[in-house]
Amino acid sequence: MKPILLLEIVLALAANAANYSARQTTREGVDVVVLADSARHTEVTVLPTIGNMAYEMKVNGKDVLRAPTASLAEFKAKPGIAGIPLLWPWANRIDQTSYYVNGKLYAFNLELGNVHQDANKKPIHGILSTSSAWKLVSCKADGQSAEVTSRLEYWKYPDLMEQFPFAHTIELTYRLKEGVLQVETVLHNLAAEPMPVAIGFHSFYKVNDAPSDQWKIHLGARDQLVLSPEKIPTGERTSVQAKYPDPLPLKGVSFDDVFTNMTRDSKGLGEFWIQGKAEKVSVIYGPKYDVAVVVAGPGRDYVVMEAMSAITNAFNLAHRGVYKDLQTVAPDGQWRESFWVRPTGF
Repeated sequence: MKPILLLEIVLALAANAANYSARQTTREGVDVVVLADSARHTEVTVLPTIGNMAYEMKVNGKDVLRAPTASLAEFKAKPGIAGIPLLWPWANRIDQTSYYVNGKLYAFNLELGNVHQDANKKPIHGILSTSSAWKLVSCKADGQSAEVTSRLEYWKYPDLMEQFPFAHTIELTYRLKEGVLQVETVLHNLAAEPMPVAIGFHSFYKVNDAPSDQWKIHLGARDQLVLSPEKIPTGERTSVQAKYPDPLPLKGVSFDDVFTNMTRDSKGLGEFWIQGKAEKVSVIYGPKYDVAVVVAGPGRDYVVMEAMSAITNAFNLAHRGVYKDLQTVAPDGQWRESFWVRPTGF
């Protein structure tokens, strides 16, 4: 190999290595991990001790995620769902304070205080969205990406096992590569029975170059589920294509709805997106994520586009034979899947 060509390769590798960084620090009294892609002016801030959520994703200083408070210190004092929060061991609502798995009925212990209920007293959003039980496993960067991985050993916590008695671990990896954030989840079932997977991420997205009533959305699914007044699927479906233009202008439109049967590309990936004038945020769904809950409407400066492995109330609807697609993990098996957040035009 010619010396000049070798030098060019070495310099290119050095530039790539310097481009990505992953650092642990403290901001406003909160432990954070910051993943950076300097070539694309993108930074992702992860809060390992507050639900292990991705709290910010800034591109050229503009956040594509939504934070409900003005500061991290305020958020630490009163944490809630923001950015990309995890919904586990169930996503969205369950229609009663008990659920069926493997033909057995399990009841929530509401006196523990870790099961949240909606206005209709339906258990909602799982029990880990602001958990401090995560442990940092690795934080690193190389010439290809920057990433952080944390693990929660669910089986160690009696108050968690009381509500969902399946021993398991869950790992989350946030990986920033070429300006795109990958959110990878690995579940390891340590229980002696199959473990159901009704995981979700209640992600809040926004664009900044137009007011929200001038945004438009692409609904990348074939089916919309018919919901009861309490937002529980009835088992009926309607056609997205027959009901909505593509893309759909969001002015005057309200959503708190469940979509499934994704339209997918040759790699098996689905996509939902929102767009302002030039700015656009796409959520790319891996094959095991076949459900998206969309929340949008007047007065909201964000759109929720959730990545979910199962529909709302999946445990009980599967038990009743209404829902056929509930995924499970065999004893000592693993479940692994990703979704991606891709901002463009920023």
